[in-house]
Amino acid sequence: MIPHANFAVHEPSQVGAARRHAARLADALGFDDVAAGRVALVVTELGNNLVRHAQRGRLLVGARTERDVPCIEVLSLDHGPGMADVEACLADGYTSGSTPGTGLGAARRLASDFHYYSKVDQGTVILARMRAGTAGRRAADGAFSHGGVCLAAPGEVVSGDGWAYAEHAHGACLMMADGLGHGPDAAIASDGATGLLPLHAALAPGELLRKVHGALSGTRGAAVAIYALDAAGAGVTTCGAGNIAGRLISGNSDRTLLTQHGTAGVQIRQPQEQRSDWPPHALLIVHTDGLRTRWNLSAAADLVQCDVTVVAAWLIRDHCRGRDDATVVVVRRNASHLPS
Repeated sequence: MIPHANFAVHEPSQVGAARRHAARLADALGFDDVAAGRVALVVTELGNNLVRHAQRGRLLVGARTERDVPCIEVLSLDHGPGMADVEACLADGYTSGSTPGTGLGAARRLASDFHYYSKVDQGTVILARMRAGTAGRRAADGAFSHGGVCLAAPGEVVSGDGWAYAEHAHGACLMMADGLGHGPDAAIASDGATGLLPLHAALAPGELLRKVHGALSGTRGAAVAIYALDAAGAGVTTCGAGNIAGRLISGNSDRTLLTQHGTAGVQIRQPQEQRSDWPPHALLIVHTDGLRTRWNLSAAADLVQCDVTVVAAWLIRDHCRGRDDATVVVVRRNASHLPS
């Protein structure tokens, strides 16, 4: 997971800055010229759309790996008028002004994955994901879909937050870490925690937390939360130390997943695990304290049906405190693994 770079967009030069960042990222990830060109065009089209139509528009540019294939994600966030008919706006030739109207449609064609959510008078979030080389759309989903947004604190170039996700024979594990403070020293702590997950994803969360606590000795420490996702048993087991928030949310339920006080690498209590049922169609939403805790989705109830990264971006858009690192990760149990 590479944190998303955050670009305010209200005039064309800011679109150019986002495009140059995306080009450097594509080069670092080994994108060939054709794939890198797609990335640049998508950033340009989404950015120009913000300049023309949005209010408080932003582009977030980040990266992730899917089954060893590097991907670049471009997220467009705005508080504009929203789109009553998104599919019409995505059709080539559509325009609400004097422009040719090919921007959003072109971005959808160029992207490997393209998702969106828009609400009239509330604004829009658009996700375009491009894969390196000739990789097309993603492989068939396993038991879970996951996605997230990670932003550095204002003025910082690295985020002290981090998260990691790994699958294993019986399910998957999600870890989120928030290094104390922000900046490079906080990132050392969070990276030290999340770097353990690929090697120990199948461990019980309490045992994994103990390993993290030992590994972070000598760092400034981190809040850490671990979520073991059971593919067959429709449950999630939580264990953590510090103020990372987790909730299971569906259209008719909202359950908080509790963690203990403490700081991994500094002082923690004896780890205690909590097992919770995972209701059908509920989302697991986990975030650091860079997000306000008293949020709800009452004004956008159908958001829970959207792509998980779009859900994370909508929450970041509306509830980010704006003065610290902020990370949101969303996990969905896929339909093929729901109880019949």
